Amino acid sequence: MKRYIGLDVHATSCTAAIIDGRGKHVGRHVIETNGQALVEFLKLQPGRLHLCLEEVTQSAWLTEILAPHVEELVVTVPRRSRGSKNDALDAFGLAEQLRRGAIDTKVFKHQGPYGTLRQLVKVHRAVVDDRRRTQSRLKALFRSRGVPTPGKDVYAVGSRARWLAVLPESSRSSAEVLYEQYDALSRVRNQAKKELVRESHRFPITRTLETCPGLGEVRVARFVSVVVSPHRFRGRRQLWSYCGLGVVMRSSSDWEQAPDGSWQKVLRPTTRGLNRNFNRMLKDVFKGAATTVLQQGGEEPLYVEYLRHLDGGTKPNLAKVTLARKIASTALSMWKNEEEYAPEKRTIRSS
Repeated sequence: MKRYIGLDVHATSCTAAIIDGRGKHVGRHVIETNGQALVEFLKLQPGRLHLCLEEVTQSAWLTEILAPHVEELVVTVPRRSRGSKNDALDAFGLAEQLRRGAIDTKVFKHQGPYGTLRQLVKVHRAVVDDRRRTQSRLKALFRSRGVPTPGKDVYAVGSRARWLAVLPESSRSSAEVLYEQYDALSRVRNQAKKELVRESHRFPITRTLETCPGLGEVRVARFVSVVVSPHRFRGRRQLWSYCGLGVVMRSSSDWEQAPDGSWQKVLRPTTRGLNRNFNRMLKDVFKGAATTVLQQGGEEPLYVEYLRHLDGGTKPNLAKVTLARKIASTALSMWKNEEEYAPEKRTIRSS
């Protein structure tokens, strides 16, 4: 006997809706958002349990503690509701979608051995973003007084007195506070990076992936913590789509009737850009890796292939996307085969 449970999760309470294999509503329960209470609720339910919940702040924690007590646990992307809405309707809707197999997008939540690394990646990224915001605030303060601040000299400790001197007295205190915030965040960022790299290097595969062009310690840590297992992807195209590097192809009215009565396929433009449903951290990783390869130049085969695309008439932005796709597929192959990057062993194929 199968039971399908939809769980609508909130900060203090969860609404659980249960239906059977025929779609009949079996029950509805309100449970405290407490791990022990939720586990006890599942233990009291008979049959084979299939649980569905939406991607929320607590979804990773709930997946970790509830997965051992159900036969199937699915995390899905929240849908917009155009009609009536309340906790019970949302929970029954999740259960019914799971029963009918109507869930289009499932969120991967398995952390494997990378749970600690994933948390460190999130913290490091947040600190880096905060530091970048402080830099923007500093430059905005100088621009508001008509002082241009090209480059990074405005952040240097030895140059600060000179920059502060050009500000009026009313703005110097604000600039000094922002400098203090910038210095504090720089120290925290350096410490966060040390912890991140230390945890990342506990796994031998990260040092192997760091030999890939454009992928340094931080980018590899982010890549590994998000993907967890390279075997999630059947091939490179699935990874491209997950990273936001997959090309969307759409067409309509593809056939026209010829004068002789036969049907012929019409060649129409079908490219509609890159897919919009993707993991933003991974897209940043591989676009950043492509930028690094372009900056380094040299005889790197990936860079030579980029130049070949330019010589063939490809626009620079499209050639860069192609380069990012090649780096992604190379990293995936290296991870699956557990081998270091060897330019002489790789044949650069057209994407």
